[in-house]
Amino acid sequence: MENVCRIDAFLADYGSYHRTRGNVLCHAAGITLILFGSLSLLSTLRIGAVGPLAPLTAAEIGVTAAVLFYLALDVPLALAMLVELVVLDLAARAVANWRVGLAAFVLGWIFQGTGHAVYEKNKPAFVKNLVHLMVGPVFLMNELLKLRRVPSAVN
Repeated sequence: MENVCRIDAFLADYGSYHRTRGNVLCHAAGITLILFGSLSLLSTLRIGAVGPLAPLTAAEIGVTAAVLFYLALDVPLALAMLVELVVLDLAARAVANWRVGLAAFVLGWIFQGTGHAVYEKNKPAFVKNLVHLMVGPVFLMNELLKLRRVPSAVN
């Protein structure tokens, strides 16, 4: 039961920093770009091979770590995040260009800053608690799929 309360507390706290539709939309674009950019950059660090045609990179290690974190919080949301992260990882592999990844990463943070400066007029949640850097993607997934019944603060 403790995990259930923890994910709900994370989502509610993160949601209190993201109450306007414009900010949430900026974050939907921004977080997606940041994840894609991060995976693109991490995919340049080859670690080994899973099979003859599948190189193992730091991106897959990052996806595994993130999904394990999400599994500790909520299984259905973790599975949804796994699907998103695998799709983004495959897209990053298809593009296979660190410059594109870096540009996506920077553009994603511009969207984040715009959301807080223009729409929300408050600081990002991760300033208060760095774990919110991991909560942001799962918050958006929950906003999309409504898997958890956390009161939405979005206007």
